[in-house]
Parts: sequence; C-alpha cells; structure tokens
Amino acid sequence: MPLLDIDNLSAGYGSKTILDGLSLSAERGDVVSLIGPSGSGKSTLLRVLIGLTPPSAGTVNIGGDAINYADKAGLKALRRRMSIVFQQFNLFQNMSVLDNLTLAPVRTLGVARAEAEARARDLLANVGLADKAGSYPDQLSGGQQQRVAIARALAMQPEILLLDEVTSALDPERVGEVLETIRSLASTGITMLLVSHEMAFVREISTNVVMMDEGRVVEQGSPSAIFETPTQARTKSFMQAIIRH
Repeated sequence: MPLLDIDNLSAGYGSKTILDGLSLSAERGDVVSLIGPSGSGKSTLLRVLIGLTPPSAGTVNIGGDAINYADKAGLKALRRRMSIVFQQFNLFQNMSVLDNLTLAPVRTLGVARAEAEARARDLLANVGLADKAGSYPDQLSGGQQQRVAIARALAMQPEILLLDEVTSALDPERVGEVLETIRSLASTGITMLLVSHEMAFVREISTNVVMMDEGRVVEQGSPSAIFETPTQARTKSFMQAIIRH
C-alpha cells in the first residue's frame, strides 16, 4: 500500500479548474518531484494536500486513512502527518529561531517544552544552524531562513514533507545551501513531494518525476526515463525547452 495515494483529485478557484482528475502515489521514502510549466497545478496540488485549498472531487489517503478535508479534526490530524515549506519563509519575525521551531510541537502536539527544545536544537544542527537558536529571522540570510523553515516543518515529525519552490525566493548564491539540506533529508528516508525548477537537482534527488500540464499528470517515471526517454509529446517539448535555455 502506498504511503500517499491521490485518486482523481480536482480543485479550482471559482469557475477555473486547476487540478483536473489528477492521480498519483508515493511509497514511503520516495522523493517525488513535480515538474511542468507555470500554471500546470503543481503548487495547487501541494496546497490541496495540506488542506489550504479545498478539493472539489477525488480522494487522498495517507497510509490507508482517507483524509476528510471538510472536517477540522481531520485537518488537525493531517497536519501531524504532513508538513509544508513554502517559497516564502513565513517565520514569526518577533520570535527567536528556537521559539519558531518549538511553538507548534508544544501547542499542537502537546510536547513538553524541554523535549521540543532539545529536538529543535538537533534539527538546527542538522541544517547547519546550531549557532542560530537565539537569533531572530531578520538577522539571518534568506538561505538561513529557508533552512530554519525546513527545520520548523520537521519539528512536527511529519511522515510526508511538501516543498513548494523553496529556492525560488533566494539569491543564486544561497540556493546551494538549501539544496544541500534537502539532499541530506532525502538520505534519512522521509517521504517528500517537491516542486522545483532546479532540474539538475530534480534529476539527482528524485525517485520518481511527475510531469504535469493543465492540472493533469502527463507522464511519470524514473528521472532517467523522464529526462532521457520521455514517451509523451508534451514531456518531450518541455524537456526540449529546458535544454534550449
């Protein structure tokens, strides 16, 4: 049984359809990269999965448990199993790095403060920021803030981590440090779905690559299959455009 199973999922804004009967799955430990042109529904899919955009049809199951996005208790339970990191860091500017990491585990999960702090310090060490626990977000570079955001998501001990273009708001010189953090995470066995335009990185890190267009899955497969021998015309044209640029 897949850890994550998405079946015939649809969603939109008003009369505009963004996801149109999309289906895909991920096994435990998979790194699934969503690629495709802007407006193809990649980020919307992540927002639907985490419960920020309501689906209009279809089902999402985690470990065999169906997610009821219309139920507040169900959403709360979902967010104990799945976390998301956005393009923007969304850190609380009036809180220290340590407080940013411990707030949700203490308030939402009921973790003891001392335990939450110990785990937060371990996570900061893992992302190379052990010395920044007492700093405030505006004292950090963009790359450091994004690594704090990743650590904060991991503080909830999710089964699935969603990453939505987490390097797009960074200066080019800061991109590498965030990619290295994600690379290290992949080696831990956490299941990840990521949206990224860093194609060399996608090819390196992914167990499965999903090509999306117009809210649907066009093609999916191993990185070598999608990048080297795609079978669908839309995937081929997308890859050709990437190579040209």
